[in-house]
Amino acid sequence: MKIRLICIGKVSEAYLREGVEDFTRRVGRYLPLEVTEIREEKGGGKKADPEYIREREAERILGKIPHDAFVVVLDESGEMVTSQGMAELLDRHMSGGTSEVVFVIGGPYGIGKKVKDLKSFLLSLSPMTFTHQMVRLFLLEQIYRGLTILRNEPYHNR
Repeated sequence: MKIRLICIGKVSEAYLREGVEDFTRRVGRYLPLEVTEIREEKGGGKKADPEYIREREAERILGKIPHDAFVVVLDESGEMVTSQGMAELLDRHMSGGTSEVVFVIGGPYGIGKKVKDLKSFLLSLSPMTFTHQMVRLFLLEQIYRGLTILRNEPYHNR
């Protein structure tokens, strides 16, 4: 099974970029991982139209999702799962023959409706709001944690 992250924007902060690179390497030791970055839509400065931005970004995201992938969209309205739940989600797809699990992280204005409608699972990492750059790091860490749980490795400390 392959994991793909489709993310709006780049990670600009050095401390986040370092963490993302670290967990990208760690996940890559278990499964193939591909990160696709899609440029943020420019919305016209102070009078940005969030709906316009979300829908324009959604069009670009949809073009990057393979038709047979299991799609996990990160959104504040999604279902929260434990680290064990993330491990179970990964295990279900690894043992079930899913070729690719795609995680989609939107930009500063969130995810467009067309992408939400396409999703196989809507996931929330927390009821709190985080920057989309932080979400990438948190998600990669949870994917890594889930993989170590499946292999009974000591990272999870349970």
